[in-house]
Order: sequence, then C-alpha cells, then structure tokens
Amino acid sequence: LTLVACATGEQDNTEVADTSKTTGDEPIEVMTTFYPMYEFAREVGGDRAHVQMMLAAGEDAHTFEPSAQDVAKVTESDVFVYSSEEMEFWVPSMLESVENPNLTVARAADGIDLHEHHPDHDEHDHAHGEDEHHHDHDEHDHAQSEDEHHEDHDHTQSENNDAGIIGVQGHYHTGDTATLKYESTAIDAQELHWKVTVNGDVVEEVTTTSDESFEYTVTEDGATIDVEVHDATGEHVAEEKIQLHVDDHEAVDPHTWLDLVYAQEQVDVFKEAFIEADPAGEDVYEQNAQDFKAQLQALHEEYEEALKDAEHRNFVVQHEAFGHFAQRYNLNQIAIGGLSTEVEPSPSRIAEVGRIVEEYDVPVIYYQQGADSSIAQTVAEETGTEVAQLFDLEVLSDQADSYLDAMKQNLEQLKLSIR
Repeated sequence: LTLVACATGEQDNTEVADTSKTTGDEPIEVMTTFYPMYEFAREVGGDRAHVQMMLAAGEDAHTFEPSAQDVAKVTESDVFVYSSEEMEFWVPSMLESVENPNLTVARAADGIDLHEHHPDHDEHDHAHGEDEHHHDHDEHDHAQSEDEHHEDHDHTQSENNDAGIIGVQGHYHTGDTATLKYESTAIDAQELHWKVTVNGDVVEEVTTTSDESFEYTVTEDGATIDVEVHDATGEHVAEEKIQLHVDDHEAVDPHTWLDLVYAQEQVDVFKEAFIEADPAGEDVYEQNAQDFKAQLQALHEEYEEALKDAEHRNFVVQHEAFGHFAQRYNLNQIAIGGLSTEVEPSPSRIAEVGRIVEEYDVPVIYYQQGADSSIAQTVAEETGTEVAQLFDLEVLSDQADSYLDAMKQNLEQLKLSIR
C-alpha cells in the first residue's frame, strides 16, 4: 500500500493516471499519442489495459517531437495507438527507432478515407486558398522546417538579431499567403522595397511603409523575397533576403475523432489491436467496445435530432478542424485559418471572413478550447458578434470530464449558430 501511495504521487507529467485495476492478469501496456486516442483506448481496454498518453497537457500533436524517453516507453509497450500521419507526422520516424518486434500498432484512421471530398454547401465553404493545407511532413520535411529559413537569410546588417523579417514560416504550401513585415530596433526604417523572384525572374515589386505588411501568395515554385530598407531621407540603409520553401501535400483534414460515426470505427481499430496483443482478453475488449460505441451512437443521434431542421447552417471557426463533423451533419464550416495551426491567416483572409459573417448574419465566432482566441476576437470585434469555444480535443482540457462530455458541450455551443 505504501508503494502504491508513493507511485501515485510521483506521476510523470507525460503520463495520464494509471487506468488499470489488475484483477488477476497483468494488464497490457498501451501508449497513445494525444487525448482522443487515450480516451478511446481507455474505454476499450478497461481493467485489462494500462493506458498512457505521450503528450503532456497543452502540447500540440502537430508540432510534438518525441524524446528518447518517449521512444523507450513505446518500446516497452504492447500496443501503440496514434491517429494518422496527417496529424502526428513524427510517428513513422519514431517507430523506426522502436526496438520491439512484438509491438502492435493501431492507426485510428485505418478504414477511414482522410482524402474524402467534402462538397461545398455554398460558395463560401473552404473558399479561401490560403492557409488551408495541413503540414503533412515526413522525416526530411520536419528536419528542414526547423532550420531552412534561418539558413537562407542573408543578413547584411546587424548580427545582434535586432532587425529582420518577421512572419517567416519553415515552409509553405502552394496557395499559402506569406504575410511578412520588417522590424528593427536599431534602424529608423521609413520605406521598404519588396522584390519577389521566382526561378530567377522578378515577378512582383511592391513598396510599403515600415508599418505595413507585405503579402505574397506562394506558388509551387517557392520564391526569394528581397527587401531594401530606406530611412526618412530615402537612403538605402539595409537589406535582407529570405527564401520561401514550398512543400506541397494534398489538403487533408485529420480531425476524424470529431465525427461521432468515425469515432466508432476507430474504437473497432483499437479493439482489434488489443485482441491481437492480448487474445485472452477478447471478450472483455469486445464488450467494452460495444458499450462505448453505443454511447457514441446515442450522442450521434442526439446531434442529428438537434440539427436536422436548422435553417441557419453556417458556423465560423478560427481553426479548420470541423470538416468531417460538418459533412456528417450537413453544416457549413467557414474557417478563418486553415488546417495547419502553424500558419496564421492573413489580414485579407480575416477581412474576407468578416464580410461573410455580416452577409450571413453569423452570431458567433468559435475558437478552439485551449488556444489563443485573439483571431476570433478580432473578427468578432469588427463584426459585432460574440465569441465562444469549441473543443477540437487536440489537447487535454480540464473543462471537460471526458470525450463525450466535450462533444455534448460542443452541441450546446453550436446551437448558438445552427438554429
């Protein structure tokens, strides 16, 4: 008893509390990536599984980098559970380092077509061509995303990092809008001359003030951006060059766990993986999966009933995470930003959404729970609307008791717009 008390008090911050209550057999060890995967695995495993979560509270699966300790935990597991490479791009690379030939890997998206087209409900659904691609990396892409724009900067001014172009991302996709600005604490910049070069040809030249941003919509060939800095007298006092790298992948919405029907299919994927790792527990896993799927189905039917007769079917979100969900219930998601949480929407996109909000009399702008709400707040203030939160469940939240509780809260929040 003393050992148990000590263990519960020293839980690692990357581990959710032990979910097993050993009833005779030693529980199987299950490592999951982020919250929905943990929740589904816990429901299926019940008392026969010790389920842990790799990401700590507040960590983002999009940008997470597993440590050597994480790899060791997976190596010691019987089952490893993740969503998809579109969500956790780092998983394939990590699994190459895992030394456990008996490890059972459960990919939640198996059996679900992540590339399924969601038809437009009106001309504004996914109407933006910027920021809508998720960063679907492989190992090489990720290595570049950390460093490549730093390597390509040609700093001709201070070496003390007191000046430079801000807003540069590691890499872009075709159609992303690069929103760039020059800032300096050492130079009194008054006028900026921007030049865009693609494959050796100058394709655009723009002059802005030091307070203005420069926007460029990236093509598949990438671009080199040069900026000449002039002071109040017109003298050329500095310049900088950056490279915009393009890494194209098909736009894929990885947020399948927000679809209550897809969630049931994912539960079945986990069930089969648990049975493979622990054949003796088949009856337990079958029953647990059946019980949880019944709860998911009941909530799905509640959604259908609540939303089926709504006349206003548009809802505006800060992060484009609800595509599968919107398709399931014949709703129209209007996203300010894109699938990627790494690239912020440009001012022109924010203005465009503001016009749509006013045109369709949208009463609420939603931001994802646990995230910075400033973009949603900006649109709300400019359009006289309110803000509210929706759970995308990418991170663990203390404002919901469970996945089902979070999805029930989402339904109540959506009723503010879908009416």
